[in-house]
Amino acid sequence: MINPLRGMKDLAFEDSQKFVHIVTTAIKIARNYGYSYIETPILEETALFKRSVGESSDIVGKEMYQFQDKGDNDVCMRPEGTAGIVRAFISNKLDRQDSNYRFYYYGPMFRYERPQKGRLRSFHQFGCESFGEASVYEDFTIICMIKDIFDSLNIGFTLKINSLGCKDCMPAYREKLIAFLGNIKNELCEDCNRRIDTNPIRVLDCKTEKCQSMLSGSPKLLDNLCEVCDSDFEKLKLLLENMGIKYECDSNLVRGLDYYNKTAFEFVSNEIGSQSAIAGGGRYDRLVEFLDGKPTPAVGFALGIERIMDLVILPEPKREGYYLGSMNEDGIHKLLEVANFLRKNHKVTLEYKSKSLKSHLKSADRAEAKSIIFIGDDELANETLWIKDLETKEEKIIKIDSIESSL
Repeated sequence: MINPLRGMKDLAFEDSQKFVHIVTTAIKIARNYGYSYIETPILEETALFKRSVGESSDIVGKEMYQFQDKGDNDVCMRPEGTAGIVRAFISNKLDRQDSNYRFYYYGPMFRYERPQKGRLRSFHQFGCESFGEASVYEDFTIICMIKDIFDSLNIGFTLKINSLGCKDCMPAYREKLIAFLGNIKNELCEDCNRRIDTNPIRVLDCKTEKCQSMLSGSPKLLDNLCEVCDSDFEKLKLLLENMGIKYECDSNLVRGLDYYNKTAFEFVSNEIGSQSAIAGGGRYDRLVEFLDGKPTPAVGFALGIERIMDLVILPEPKREGYYLGSMNEDGIHKLLEVANFLRKNHKVTLEYKSKSLKSHLKSADRAEAKSIIFIGDDELANETLWIKDLETKEEKIIKIDSIESSL
């Protein structure tokens, strides 16, 4: 027997129902915020992620599904969604248009990491990316959208926010941080020491308890912002307070990707382990430029669908559509024509086996059909259909050739 690869699983039954519920809920809300759908290839050039996500990140350093294809191209399966959307934005020359663009996407991502609950090697994300709007109001609006999605799914959360500064204030902070880390580097883990040389701000993101203890006295980003970044961050906090959205400032929140600047945020749940992020994002005003596009402000987020699946309670199923059954083979032939007509506008379950009315009624209940259409011996002789509404219990008999006007 061949089983799924480690860290990959089939999506079926209740999980698939939850997946569809999460995605359709998120799509509806994203559209209400003015976002349109975009899809990018699962396979991209490896250089795209090295230049955007950053070689200092664990994703690029350890986790990518990377290989040479038959044309000797260095390719990988996408580990996250933003870089591909930015590549598409530039490829389609949208960076040359003086306009705002807002896209939503969803689909599978791939990372070779240790599988655990809510964290798989093949997983799904839903995300949104906004291009062309530099105002902190857009950061606030993105956060409101995520809140609306989680509220609609009845998922509780804690919002954490931080500012990563900009090209004006980050260099001075970086030097302060490097000086601090130099004094404790012998106490830090191997990953932290590697990051000191590549992207020292990522050291703040270390999850090792000992490292976090050593970093408690590190210089804080929020104490080293320039006037513009500080003003934007204060405005974001005020907007959240005015909207009644509770938040926590987390000076160690730097996200796991190198391309963020200014606003960074995470939505965290206590219900799937210890303080696990269920969505996150922020502003990345220089990423389009890094990938050879025209400088374009941008902000976005992604939420992990598998991360929130166990938190989602499906709405009570509603009966819908028709169940069609017959007591004999000739009746089934008649119902094939009826099914083809009804499927233009309704969900139809057609049972091919000849069974008694009692058995068909049980099957109609299992199919959660709203109505049953049945052909017995009398109906076959009279060219009629027996119809029962399984909610109201109303029954009626109609001529087969009058189905279009009767239903």
